[in-house]
Amino acid sequence: MNSAPVQGAQVVSRVAALLRIVGRKPEGSPLVELVRESGLTRPTAHRLLSSLAAEGLLDQEPRSGNWVLGPEILLMGSVASARFPLEDIARPSLRRLAEETGESAFFSIRRGAETVCLLREEGSFPVRSFVLHEGVRFPLGVASAGTAIMAFLPAEEQDQFLADWAAHAGSFAAAHTQAVVRKNLAATREAGYSVNPGLVLEGSWGMGAAVFDQRGRPAWALSLTGIEPRFREERREFLGRLLMDEAHRISTLLQGAR
Repeated sequence: MNSAPVQGAQVVSRVAALLRIVGRKPEGSPLVELVRESGLTRPTAHRLLSSLAAEGLLDQEPRSGNWVLGPEILLMGSVASARFPLEDIARPSLRRLAEETGESAFFSIRRGAETVCLLREEGSFPVRSFVLHEGVRFPLGVASAGTAIMAFLPAEEQDQFLADWAAHAGSFAAAHTQAVVRKNLAATREAGYSVNPGLVLEGSWGMGAAVFDQRGRPAWALSLTGIEPRFREERREFLGRLLMDEAHRISTLLQGAR
């Protein structure tokens, strides 16, 4: 059999990387950031971005010059959402969490070696943390959602990530050292929920609980974020219980829906 790479596979990989980087933030990204994050040369990145814009997959903001997701992405997402009714299933739990705690609640999905924030519900507490928003990606094991998911993966999968942890965690490795992550994973397995004590951003705390698919694998996560005083030890058990209750509710609904 012909084992040569499929023609154009490298282009597809580069396009997918650019779309993921642009999709991390609602305001998009400037060309210099896309070049740095993708590892592409400036001419190559600009050529691919222009082609994506011609197809409606990206736009370039006239004022800032940032590249942002285009209207075709919205249409594709609308069609895809019919297969994955996550909004209908997860939104009620997010609202209950936000109402009962006053904190901002989030629903994230695992995508390979990352977690991606899909949904957000703002809480009523006037001081908020802005670490998370829709589209934000973190390496698995970083932040509360990624820790909650990774903690319940098989040990051999965890070891694969931990074996080359610095490369996997990237810029988050300084605060999320391998020793800290191992400790957090063990604590999460014991408690059933994760706690991120300001490791992503000082003073911004988070807690998370894994949501499981039909095979019993952690595929999504619920999380709460807020300022440190709102996550004192005496309150964490209450927050953790709420997270696990809603995570179990969503697991049951998703398994039934699929």
